[in-house]
Amino acid sequence: MSDVAEVRWAGDRALLICPTGHDGLLDVVERLRDAALPGVEDILPAAETVLLTLRDGSEQGVVESEVRKALSGTASERAITAERAEEVVIPVRYDGEDLADVAAILGTTVEDVIAEHTSRTWRCRFIGFTAGFGYLESDRGGLVVPRRRQSRTAVPAGAVALADGFSAVYPRRAPGGWQLIGTTELTMFDLSRPRPALLTAGTRVRFVRS
Repeated sequence: MSDVAEVRWAGDRALLICPTGHDGLLDVVERLRDAALPGVEDILPAAETVLLTLRDGSEQGVVESEVRKALSGTASERAITAERAEEVVIPVRYDGEDLADVAAILGTTVEDVIAEHTSRTWRCRFIGFTAGFGYLESDRGGLVVPRRRQSRTAVPAGAVALADGFSAVYPRRAPGGWQLIGTTELTMFDLSRPRPALLTAGTRVRFVRS
């Protein structure tokens, strides 16, 4: 068995991958993508698991064996895989309505919040809520704030936000309860592009002040 994940059957056309550590999910996603395993139709990461949907006619046992091989390897090999991840730079105007409140919650200044947000490398852990909405995490603490007590009925596209230890950019106008700290003009999701979503699980992200 892999030292980074458990592999379970999920019905007769899917496998559920359960990483054994918090940092393992992105590693698992990248390894499965790199392996381009025959018989795998879709790779869907969630907060704690990765669901593999198999093509019709695929032999579940054969695919499972190949998955286990793909997830084996040393820690140094996995580190190299992580370093190859694509990086996206997002220019931000730090003009969010909740920026001062975020600083107050953290017991620091607005400038320190901005410095913390721009000085770290974030990684997209998974996509959820709406198309192109990437949950970005950092291996550094210090920017953990709760969601607002009352959600907004409409958050504009391009709003940069914090909540529950994640950062995110709203790809379209939508209701939301995250703390808004800035805005970007970058289009996060566009169906006219060959790859509509700017972020996918594993993408590295750096925010820069515009």
